[in-house]
Amino acid sequence: MQCGLSPIVGFRFSLHPMTNDFISVIKGALQETDTSNVWMHTDDVSTVIRGKQVHVFNVAKALTLHAAKTGVHVALSGTFSAGCPGDTAGDVFLDKGDEVANVDSTKQYVSSQFALYPMNNSNYMDVIYREVERAKERGVFNESMHYASGIHGDIHDVFAFYEETFTHARSEEHKHLVMTVSMSINSPSHGGQ
Repeated sequence: MQCGLSPIVGFRFSLHPMTNDFISVIKGALQETDTSNVWMHTDDVSTVIRGKQVHVFNVAKALTLHAAKTGVHVALSGTFSAGCPGDTAGDVFLDKGDEVANVDSTKQYVSSQFALYPMNNSNYMDVIYREVERAKERGVFNESMHYASGIHGDIHDVFAFYEETFTHARSEEHKHLVMTVSMSINSPSHGGQ
């Protein structure tokens, strides 16, 4: 197996609702999201979704938005990955078309941080700097920080930036990419946004 050849994109994440009723927030978000275009598995720590990139990002955003619509302060931490050698199970979902299953235009402020890891790329800092500039151009850049970059704005703009960045950071020569994302939604520190 060679690094970068698998077309499967995956996202392993954990949702952390800041409420005693966290189970209903998590299960509710999972139930309200159409996951028919992805392979999905939930265990006692996290959930993984896998399939075509367009559907993985669509389901990730929908799950996050459904949890956020409860009004509860929600944190999400996850890792997008593509091109990992050995990633073969679940490829039956690659025959899905590109029409997304979840469409919801609800506005929702998100504060987040991301880090890019272009694997086996000696020019990895160039890739990272380019994507930070893209965030500034898109109006979602918040701040520079150690080990990550701050991204904020409406959830649709934030996820659109993340998917675009994921696409551009996977160059022709270096297709194995990891991107970590952490989000905070409905936090009291957001000042009502």
